[in-house]
Amino acid sequence: MKIIRYYPQYTQRFIYFTMKSIQNSLILSIILVNLSFGQEKATGPVIQEFGAVYSVENPDFEVDLTQEFKAVFDVGTSPKEHSKINPYLETGARFLNMHAQAGVPEKQLKAALVIHGSATKDILTDIAYEERYGTKNPNLALINALLAADVQLILCGQSANSRKIKETEMIKGVQLSLSAMTALVLLQNEDYRLIKF
Repeated sequence: MKIIRYYPQYTQRFIYFTMKSIQNSLILSIILVNLSFGQEKATGPVIQEFGAVYSVENPDFEVDLTQEFKAVFDVGTSPKEHSKINPYLETGARFLNMHAQAGVPEKQLKAALVIHGSATKDILTDIAYEERYGTKNPNLALINALLAADVQLILCGQSANSRKIKETEMIKGVQLSLSAMTALVLLQNEDYRLIKF
């Protein structure tokens, strides 16, 4: 019968070097993934302050630079925390920046946001917002940047009435519609494509 000797010091070294090798492999994998996919997001060229997006090199499904991109975003929700920007509003900025960065001429980009439901509060002036929620409207700069980029912001009149919002409390430039449904139908009749997320 052969006797197998146990050398604990060698076993510990083997485990140490094996774990070190695994750790180094993981670090290398993370670096490689970051190099290939983890570039930084960038804003602009349409809206500089908001709407950061990733660049996608050589997509299989190519962007047709000759087409007009008309999108209407259905914005019916907002964060419960009154001090947070509504990310669904920022989707409009991302849409514009992403396609402009990909080479679509700005004149071929059109966006509209139809606002209703809990997102109704996001179009309030700072004064009206602070009266209701005790803080300034965190969406004010974003909404003004969207309006400056010729994005239509349309508020549902039904939501405004149910939440007792007067036109004088709305950020200047936001349009009031009979309803969100009305605005969504009319914009789609003008060949805007509905995006809801």
